[in-house]
Amino acid sequence: MNDRPLYIPVILGTTRRGRMSAAAADLMVAEIAKRPGLRTDLIDIATLSLPVDDAGEGIKDSRFAERVSAADGLVIVTPEYNRGAPGLLKHVLDSCLKEYIHKAVGIVGVSAGGFGGTRVIENLLPTLRELGLVTIFWDVNVSKVHKVFDESGALEDTAILKPIDKFLRELVWMSRTLRYGRERIPVDL
Repeated sequence: MNDRPLYIPVILGTTRRGRMSAAAADLMVAEIAKRPGLRTDLIDIATLSLPVDDAGEGIKDSRFAERVSAADGLVIVTPEYNRGAPGLLKHVLDSCLKEYIHKAVGIVGVSAGGFGGTRVIENLLPTLRELGLVTIFWDVNVSKVHKVFDESGALEDTAILKPIDKFLRELVWMSRTLRYGRERIPVDL
């Protein structure tokens, strides 16, 4: 087995001021960092320099592309905006292609309401598949985010840690399995 740590960055998929999704992204980074054999960091799409007058690989941010290329798996933390994903998250995701192929991805949906981002997760799944990512079958749903985290972003409701653990165990397994395949089995497309 490869001794190199799995690299699983967390993508914070919103740029809005006052975004409570940042607390969920920070929690995911902290939970991944606690696990042996893993390394992570936060990719905040608000810090990327992407033009909005073009699309696809023509707008690629080299820092984002390099981190995604090095990743063994990804976590996307996104709020639900009107039943869908933030437009800028989709714009960022569309800027890469080959960097995603045969890599695991899991989604953390964040919502002020009771559904915990389930609709944004359902909305994103076809896009992630089209990009070549392999979606895991567990999600994390952060419902009523203002009750899970306080105004400073501190965790208030530790019940969220159990689904995060289940989610990360599946993501790590899938990331290891897919890395093994990418490193040892040629793809004949």
